Amino acid sequence: MSGHSKWHNIQKTKGAADAKKAKIFTKYAREMAIAIKEGGSADPNSNSKLSAVIARAKSENVPNDNIKRTLDKYKSGAAAENYEYAAYEGYGPGGVAVIVETLTDNKNRTVSEVRHYLDKYGKGMGANGCVAWQFDKKGFLAVDGEGLDEETVMMQALEAGAADFQVEDGIFEIYTEPDDFDTVKEKLLAQGLTFLEAEVQMIPQTYTKLTAEEDIKNMEKMLEIMEDNDDIQAVWHNWDND
Repeated sequence: MSGHSKWHNIQKTKGAADAKKAKIFTKYAREMAIAIKEGGSADPNSNSKLSAVIARAKSENVPNDNIKRTLDKYKSGAAAENYEYAAYEGYGPGGVAVIVETLTDNKNRTVSEVRHYLDKYGKGMGANGCVAWQFDKKGFLAVDGEGLDEETVMMQALEAGAADFQVEDGIFEIYTEPDDFDTVKEKLLAQGLTFLEAEVQMIPQTYTKLTAEEDIKNMEKMLEIMEDNDDIQAVWHNWDND
């Protein structure tokens, strides 16, 4: 596979190490609303899409009370909001490739805000496809290798259907095809593995190093302000900030 995730290096809008839990709660509340609308039911037992979203939410430590509160809201008759997915591409400071994934009930508002951030701190928004070709969409699972046998975990991962296995700085990096991600994850969970990170990512094929202090400051500020925008679910980029 070309490139690797540098899992500790990739900055996403939910914050390093999932520190901003409120962001994650908002994300899954919206994803549950979409699943309920598409599946026609707020009962996960009869709505497989909703059940899958809840499983992912729990894997990211969303409290059961938060999940129940969202389900109760729609079971009581509230209409599910019309959230839509949209992704925007552009260039950050120094030409860093940026993909912004959003989940919004107002695309006009959201695209305007994303364009403003990229114009103010970077080199602006581009057309769809302008940077996506620089990334590979892969399922990614990071396992702390301390106390684990590398060969054993590698065999577990490959037998579960993983496409690749790498080790970097004591971290076992497991890659899957996007459609295989949930299956591989569930099989490895059943074997007792826990994950530092587990999601489908846009993984850069190459990385861009920023050397100018102003570019670094602007990149950090852009990521910070995007992190605070509830409509933005994830920001993928190829900035090498090691």
